[in-house]
Amino acid sequence: GLLSRFQTSAPTVRTLSSSKSFSQNIPSSLWKLGRLNHVAIAVPDLEKAQSLYKDVLGAQVSETVALPEHGVYTVFVELGNTKLELLHPLGDKSPIASFLQKNKTGGMHHICIEVDDIKAAMTELKKKKIRILSEEPKIGAHGKPVIFLHPKDCHGVLVELEQA
Repeated sequence: GLLSRFQTSAPTVRTLSSSKSFSQNIPSSLWKLGRLNHVAIAVPDLEKAQSLYKDVLGAQVSETVALPEHGVYTVFVELGNTKLELLHPLGDKSPIASFLQKNKTGGMHHICIEVDDIKAAMTELKKKKIRILSEEPKIGAHGKPVIFLHPKDCHGVLVELEQA
């Protein structure tokens, strides 16, 4: 019957039969990619966005912080395993202002991944022809050094690396 068919159709488990271990194929590096720190979302109305996450969805939402050196206001939404960063323009020359001109309702702006050694990451990424959008790291919203990688070198995604 049906029970005997289930008993005879056990899944086959396949194993790697290579003499090399998987990790031997990965080149050693002087720096290591860490966890996803946050996903940044550009928003045209910061108060409405804060209200959505705090009042409607019940998230813990930080106060608004101005970061003049980056041309943005930031708000962080705590999600337990990561954060959302809400970005709003601070001044006309803000990179978020130009983003919102192209994306009127806002949208995902960048992802931020932690690294254990930002200087070593910069050196190695430059050797691998990944463009970095600044010569030196800047201090980011968490008070730690950050760099941004060119989206055209990262499959259309603006990637921020932050010193862990």
